[in-house]
Amino acid sequence: MWRREAPHVRGALVRRYGDLGDCEDAVQEAAEAAASQWPIGGVPDNPRAWLIRVASRRLIDRARADSARARREALEGARQPDDAGLAPGADEDPATEVDDTLRLFFLCCHPALSRPSQVALSLRAVAGLSVEQIATAYLVPVRTMTQRLSRARATLRGAGARFAMPSDKELPARVAAVLDVCHLVFTEGYTRTSGGTLVDVELAEEAIRLTRQVHVALPDHDEVSGALALMLLTHARLPARTDSAGDLVPLAEQDRSRWRSDLIAEGVALLAQTLPRGHVGRYQIQAAIAAVHAEASTYQATDWMQISVLYDMLSRVAFGPTVTLNHAVAVAMAHGPTTGLALLDPLLTDPAMQRHHRLHAVRAHLLELNGDVEAAAEHYLRAAQLTTSLPEQRYLNRRLSRLAARHATLDG
Repeated sequence: MWRREAPHVRGALVRRYGDLGDCEDAVQEAAEAAASQWPIGGVPDNPRAWLIRVASRRLIDRARADSARARREALEGARQPDDAGLAPGADEDPATEVDDTLRLFFLCCHPALSRPSQVALSLRAVAGLSVEQIATAYLVPVRTMTQRLSRARATLRGAGARFAMPSDKELPARVAAVLDVCHLVFTEGYTRTSGGTLVDVELAEEAIRLTRQVHVALPDHDEVSGALALMLLTHARLPARTDSAGDLVPLAEQDRSRWRSDLIAEGVALLAQTLPRGHVGRYQIQAAIAAVHAEASTYQATDWMQISVLYDMLSRVAFGPTVTLNHAVAVAMAHGPTTGLALLDPLLTDPAMQRHHRLHAVRAHLLELNGDVEAAAEHYLRAAQLTTSLPEQRYLNRRLSRLAARHATLDG
């Protein structure tokens, strides 16, 4: 409930009172009040209205206590919480929700902030991710991320950022940051970075919901369509991604009859409308890759040559370690594992990637395909040690056990 309601509460407060930092603090205080009062008195009929009312009072009380005359007059000049349209359902109007979500998104993606700060602040304020989740996504300590978020709020305050839609000139850069946020939220939901379960379905679907809202507001924006198509085509695999015990089932072993045909059809239709228009960005290319996978009836029938070409295009548009990892797998499947391994070599000298389990997992897989059992086992072990996801750890340990059994058979 908190993840669902918090962005709307923040949006309503920022719309009325302006300062994101102050509103964030008030929302947190309202959450603490709910945590202490709801178990005793029960959950109110309209939790969102309750949270907005309590957070609003916290803002007003703080303004009075600080004796900030101008701030107090501005706050007290606004409608009082009890008369601010907070009757049940009042803050649940779909048009208001879409508008507030987009305005809050664009506020967090203000040009005064760096791109990493834009994304991190949006993950916190709009998507409701914890500081720990965001820090894990960025491969930084929690303390570092906490400081980054505090600086971002202070920067917005200093820049006089407003809770409003950006101008036509500002829109492209702000939309790019918004899409990065949506994609990171989806990625965290589709494959959790830590914990006992592989998938957070609610978080992945929240990312799709947010992206749909952006698409409704900007239906002719090619990259918005591409991002939505990518999430739909990827999310379509969800029913086959885990077994009955919740453990990871790799793409090669998934039962494709369980993939959701409705999401695949919607994603492919979005691509068909978007790709012919001309400009092709990173999300459209990634969606095209997902579509090639979706259209293959079996893993063996996958057109790896086409996927390899698409990853080559993607590496020119959005070069980065994650793209390189996926590119290496595609190249290995199309041209052989030795070629794929060569693409990974530069990442082995990157200190951040040396601590990232996925580099070692991909390298282990390609080494296994190449017949180097001992080296593959070494990297599977390292990957299992580094991951904080228990399902991924179990999967990597199973691969390691299989290699050990295979090695024993070969020695015998």
